[in-house]
Amino acid sequence: MTSIKKISFSCHAPLLTGLLAGSLAMGFAMPAGAHVTLEQPQAAAGSSYKAVLRVGHACAGATSTTAITVSLPAGFAGAKPVPKAGWTTTVQRSPLAQPYESHGRRVTEEVTTISWQAASPASALPGDFYDEFVVRGRLPVTPGILWFKVLQTCDVGAADWAQVPASGASVKGLPLPAAPLEIMPAGHAGHNH
Repeated sequence: MTSIKKISFSCHAPLLTGLLAGSLAMGFAMPAGAHVTLEQPQAAAGSSYKAVLRVGHACAGATSTTAITVSLPAGFAGAKPVPKAGWTTTVQRSPLAQPYESHGRRVTEEVTTISWQAASPASALPGDFYDEFVVRGRLPVTPGILWFKVLQTCDVGAADWAQVPASGASVKGLPLPAAPLEIMPAGHAGHNH
């Protein structure tokens, strides 16, 4: 059984920051380079990783981003989202096929989906602003590629950044690419604070 937990945060001043990048509504062309990306696209296997998902504008034809939902890749363990003032954070958990031990306790379910929803129109991310949505977790010990799939919902339409290539990690030519994270052998990745 999947469980969902909501956390609300409010803010007294208008929120001027925003979310991931990306945009495409049905029937519109996507601007070149417009997609949700990770601030650090490489990290060491088995390390703690802060996934900073960057959003640079609203969906095509929209004036603001109203929600960001990220489907976490299998192997991204112990996920904890960073809350945002003016947004409601929802965490969905699913049972694990292979439970594991962490800090002396048995883990039987993991966070699989995190959603940030603007609490009001005033909290939504304006289309001409940039913001980041953050989740921290532990990476698998095996090198490879993890794909962070993001649904960007706007005041008009949505963009489902979930496409992955048939092979490899290049998103070239994909109109709605997921954000790739290259897991490097331990000791070979750059900084990932």
